[in-house]
Amino acid sequence: MDVQKLITIALGAILINNFIFSQFLGICPFMGVSKSSETAVGMGLAVTFVMGLASAVCYPINKYILVSEVIFPNAVDNLKFMQTIVFILVIASLVQFIEMFLQKTMPSLYTALGVYLPLITTNCAVLGVVLQNVQNDYSFIESVVYGVTGGLGFLLAIYLFSAIREKLQFSENPKSFDGFPIALVTAGLLALCFGGFSGLNIFG
Repeated sequence: MDVQKLITIALGAILINNFIFSQFLGICPFMGVSKSSETAVGMGLAVTFVMGLASAVCYPINKYILVSEVIFPNAVDNLKFMQTIVFILVIASLVQFIEMFLQKTMPSLYTALGVYLPLITTNCAVLGVVLQNVQNDYSFIESVVYGVTGGLGFLLAIYLFSAIREKLQFSENPKSFDGFPIALVTAGLLALCFGGFSGLNIFG
């Protein structure tokens, strides 16, 4: 196992290629659930869990699809078109499981997340991490590391943003910037900050 490569993948997912600030995936829950730190952390943890689990589950499924293409080359022209459909079904099932778990164990967080919890199903960051695992030809361990650390990057981004938004509620802004506009400006400034990590050579 190449530990150096795993560290590179982890730091890249959290800082350099952050799903929110660098790849601009998962913006909907990022903007919708970041009004308080409590709900932001809850959403971040849920997304991290789903991204890690989806990466682990989708890896053998993708391998099965690739093997099927070799064994049955004449059955279908190309089974790769099934990847996205299968991955979405897997993610939807995982989100349903988390929704039932939170409803029974943490009803307050379940209520606070509200409609945004089912939106993880359509969170393009979750689907994006699975598809990138395939595109980058990651091994099982690398896929899981990328999924979990990608989720931690999402958690870091949404927590930082929520902490700032809580302070913005007590700030004096021009009327045209009140509410959502100042939040968008703040998100843009945070994205610029994370852009400073681009080109970072970890082991150079």
